[in-house]
Amino acid sequence: MTAESTSASDSPLTHFDAQGQAHMVDVAAKASTHRVAIAEGRITMLPATLALIQQGTAKKGDVLGIARIAGIQAAKKTSDLIPLCHPIALTRVAVEFEVNESHHSVLCRATAECTGQTGVEMEALSAVSVALLTIYDMCKAVDRGMVMEGVRLVDKTGGRSGHFVAG
Repeated sequence: MTAESTSASDSPLTHFDAQGQAHMVDVAAKASTHRVAIAEGRITMLPATLALIQQGTAKKGDVLGIARIAGIQAAKKTSDLIPLCHPIALTRVAVEFEVNESHHSVLCRATAECTGQTGVEMEALSAVSVALLTIYDMCKAVDRGMVMEGVRLVDKTGGRSGHFVAG
């Protein structure tokens, strides 16, 4: 079926109504369940930049500590950033970093949890994205060539759609 022959009401995209207008999805009839989402992404940089981060001698301070707080804050503010996201009462957000010296990179992994009627995938993805952006911001004076990549959902549980694990 082509895009031209698909009506808005047949669309699998839930953020559009029958007339094709953007709307916030109605979750009132959905059951409240424990929901967990894990997202990850990576930032690659020059070896000297990674050394500054590891030594804690970056001009702006503790890069990973500040990026962790930024990621948590981003998860909490996701509905302010993504127009059709529901505000969610998060019960937990964790942001972790794994340094890979051989690839001169930092992997960021964020976990978001709630008990509610809609998932926390966007919160986990926002946390990773903003944490990586914060690393870039704090280190851009010495390395403007850093690359952020691979931001993706890796695991999701809870809700009607069940368990998702990235392949």
